[in-house]
Amino acid sequence: MTDDHATDDHAAQRHGPGDPLGGPAGGAAAARTPASRRLPDLETLELLVAVADTGSIGRAAAQQQITQPAASARLRTLERKLALQLLDRSRQGSRLTDAGLVVTDWARGVLEQAHVLAEGLAALQAQQRGELRLAASLTLAEQLLPGWLVSLRRLSPATHVGLRVTNSHQVIEALRHGEADLGFIEGPFVPRDLRSLAVGRDRLAVVTAPDHPWARRGTPVSGAELAETPLLLREPGSGTRDTLERALRPWVGPSVPVLELGATGPLRSAAAQGAAPAVLSLLAVADDLTAGRLVEVPVAPEVALSRVLRAVWRSGTELTAPARLLLDVARRSSRSRRDEG
Repeated sequence: MTDDHATDDHAAQRHGPGDPLGGPAGGAAAARTPASRRLPDLETLELLVAVADTGSIGRAAAQQQITQPAASARLRTLERKLALQLLDRSRQGSRLTDAGLVVTDWARGVLEQAHVLAEGLAALQAQQRGELRLAASLTLAEQLLPGWLVSLRRLSPATHVGLRVTNSHQVIEALRHGEADLGFIEGPFVPRDLRSLAVGRDRLAVVTAPDHPWARRGTPVSGAELAETPLLLREPGSGTRDTLERALRPWVGPSVPVLELGATGPLRSAAAQGAAPAVLSLLAVADDLTAGRLVEVPVAPEVALSRVLRAVWRSGTELTAPARLLLDVARRSSRSRRDEG
């Protein structure tokens, strides 16, 4: 602490009181000095914010994956550069001074804008390299996207595609954080900050093993019966789960599931072994129904299990050429399926 105060006093004598840049003369000099020489680097700002969040230089250093001595040295260098004492150091930890609170608040804004810049640069680089970053819900990724991507490859061989497979809620978050250029979801809702385009239709099917009692029933399953029956379900956040919850809302369902997973394959297997009925995409269970491993159970018309499959992207952003091309492929494929149906 003695070294910091001595440095601050020396800086005040050199620049003059009040203004850390030295009053009018310092301000004039600052105007001629590039901002890159007057401002701290982003890593040091991240470290300062981490100290504010954790209350400890040691914990902040661990968070930034550097040693505590290195973190302390960076922060002292920052204080000398700004001619401000930012931290009160004690055995109990490090506390921001009043000046430190102000600088940290400004730093958060700078880091947020830097993140926006980094995302924008990444998008421009991806566009220049012909890259297409996709995020898709499981059903679309497994059942429809492979065919679309084969067609895209024929039309644009130089396009490199990166695909992230997750549930519909995470697709939306990936778009919001600039981690994907285009997304595909199957949920019933599209947030207002996204644009969307229908690329197909699907419905949920209630399926069981051939020897399950429901496979031999003569009447459709009612909404109340489906809502109170423990089922095999996809995880919360998936488009399949959202669609089912919306359909069973009048009966305050679904019930606590027998099993819920973030993958379709194990649920299909569990249903085929007679564990319980499952509610899954018809696209996902079509082969099982054809082979007789599963049986579809009729459901009363009052239970709305149909849904629209959508491409989504951030409002206010221009789709890249590969993204527009993939959308065209998806729409043509959707029209072909309707004509065949």
